[in-house]
Amino acid sequence: MLTVMLAVVLSAGFIVAGMVSAAVVQTFTLSVAHNAAVTDQTGKVTTENIDVNGHGHAVYELSGDSARHPKCTQANSCLQFWPALKVGSSRSLQKQTPIRGKLGTWRRDGFIQVTLNGRPLYTFSHDHRAHAATGEGIMSFNGTWHVLLGPATSSAHGTPTTTSPASSTTTTSSTSSTTTTTRCLYPPCY
Repeated sequence: MLTVMLAVVLSAGFIVAGMVSAAVVQTFTLSVAHNAAVTDQTGKVTTENIDVNGHGHAVYELSGDSARHPKCTQANSCLQFWPALKVGSSRSLQKQTPIRGKLGTWRRDGFIQVTLNGRPLYTFSHDHRAHAATGEGIMSFNGTWHVLLGPATSSAHGTPTTTSPASSTTTTSSTSSTTTTTRCLYPPCY
């Protein structure tokens, strides 16, 4: 009898531990990464405060994208390059105090996507480092991708720090012209 009771108590303990573990995994927290490296499509790197998910990956939005008029869908392969921020339920949403706006959710295509002020949120599949953004300004899927900037912090100079990309070189000649190109990695581009 004592062995049976011990087995029941241990089983109940494992079940409760599993439920607590599942609840922790389901929580989504939007936070701010201070002094993150943001690379735009010209190769210019700035230091910004950006919004990040629980893994420290930059969070983006697509201009003109909304729950009513989604531009980034599974059908056009957008979600392959720009994964939607997913959550188990709207009750598991959290954000750090400095993030402005209302977190919400949108049920679509068999999952629940996180929104901020009603705008769907995504990450970029080519962002391989935490607290860094490389998708800023990419024009694709009938819009422009923008990393969500966190609240500004005052610095000694009052401006973001700008650096040149490590691989860039500058040449000067008596006859030169400047061409600005916007990188489009994935169709449809405009």
